[in-house]
Amino acid sequence: MTRFVQALVLVLMAVALSGCGYNTIQSKDEAVKAAWSQVLNVYKRRADLVPNLVATVRGYATHEQQVLTQVTEARSKVGSINVNANDPASLAQFQQAQGELQSAIGRLLVVTENYPQLKADQNFLQLQAQLEGTENRITVERQRYIGTVQDYNTYIRQFPTNLTAMMFGYKPKPNFTVENEAQIQEAPKVDFGQPAQPQQPQPQQPAPQQQPAPANG
Repeated sequence: MTRFVQALVLVLMAVALSGCGYNTIQSKDEAVKAAWSQVLNVYKRRADLVPNLVATVRGYATHEQQVLTQVTEARSKVGSINVNANDPASLAQFQQAQGELQSAIGRLLVVTENYPQLKADQNFLQLQAQLEGTENRITVERQRYIGTVQDYNTYIRQFPTNLTAMMFGYKPKPNFTVENEAQIQEAPKVDFGQPAQPQQPQPQQPAPQQQPAPANG
């Protein structure tokens, strides 16, 4: 009889938890974890391309040591961060480091415009194409993660699911912050075009001198 009562209580608890959103919270929480894993994968892919990119550029652009060092240091900083996606400060630090690496790579690619032989190197061209594809994947996976976190946060804040979330300690998750909303819509682009030359001001023509009026005589 005791076992029957215990089993009945467990069944009733399972039904209650299912009805109050507990199972859905688990599903959405796992979806956030999976989306975050994809974000880390694509960021790691970009970091893995950096050593080969630096080595290839160094073979042609030995005078660009400062830019090469900046890229290497930015990659090292990214690798040293042990990010916790549930901690807003940790996520912000991770995002800042990734932004610095992205900027450093962009400066390096601009520098390569000064080296025609490097631009014709097949290894460099392949790395450039892989970087472009990786940046596109980063944009896609960031968008997916932002949407997944938003869906999770919205769900656990709704009544009566919020009561279940509070009971089991589920809290809203931090998300990527975007200074410019357009940044999450498309991958960053590097403009390889030559800057427009400023127009030189035209010299002003001296005003014609007025001839004195003839005296009336």
